Amino acid sequence: MRAILVDDEQANLENLQVLLSKNCPEVKVVAVANNIESAYDQVNLHRPDLLFLDIQMGKTTGFDLLNILGEKSFEVIFVTAHDHYGIQAVKFAALDYLLKPVDPDELKIAVSKATERIKSRLNSDQLNFLLNQIKRTEPSIPKIALPQQHEIRYVSVDDIIRCVADNTYTFFFLANGDKILISKPLKEYSDLLKPHGFVRAHQSHLVNPKFVKSWLKEDGGTLLMNNGDKIPVSKPNREMVKEVLGK
Repeated sequence: MRAILVDDEQANLENLQVLLSKNCPEVKVVAVANNIESAYDQVNLHRPDLLFLDIQMGKTTGFDLLNILGEKSFEVIFVTAHDHYGIQAVKFAALDYLLKPVDPDELKIAVSKATERIKSRLNSDQLNFLLNQIKRTEPSIPKIALPQQHEIRYVSVDDIIRCVADNTYTFFFLANGDKILISKPLKEYSDLLKPHGFVRAHQSHLVNPKFVKSWLKEDGGTLLMNNGDKIPVSKPNREMVKEVLGK
């Protein structure tokens, strides 16, 4: 798998090259670049399979590079020192990112995921979805990408009734009756959806308050959803849930 590394700091480029050499022998670094102009030339010259891309580079960003590259035939793994910058958008688009300093185990996982995505050829749709989200002027992201084995479902956040944990998997229940199983833990989606008003009613249940019909007093507290589902509210979360619901 041929890769290009893009970062405005030479030390970061060298460190990532060493980590890849030691931990990901399937990755061959064909070029490095320290600004988006050089990176643009290198990508067009080498046509890589994988791009390790810093997000913040001086007055420019990795998103600027992606926007000028046009059609993408490669996978992207973002590498950044800023865990607040763009990470929500990146996660919503179901792409990978690494925080500096890069952890070798996380690097191997990210490369493995990229390899699978390259095989399935879902990368172009994912990346274009991300760029569309970055370009939006709205303060929040209205859709979330849910990666499945043979497709990526782009679902409006407002159409999600609730999410349920199933060990390291998460079930999404949608307003149209669909039930989607995603191979990621509930905590990750809880962090993503909290800014959109979702509330963790229980360790295993994340709910969209707009679909809550009533608070039932049975079992100390139960949420009755518009579709008839009953969601338990754990004792530690009761006051917080009541506050969100305006009780």
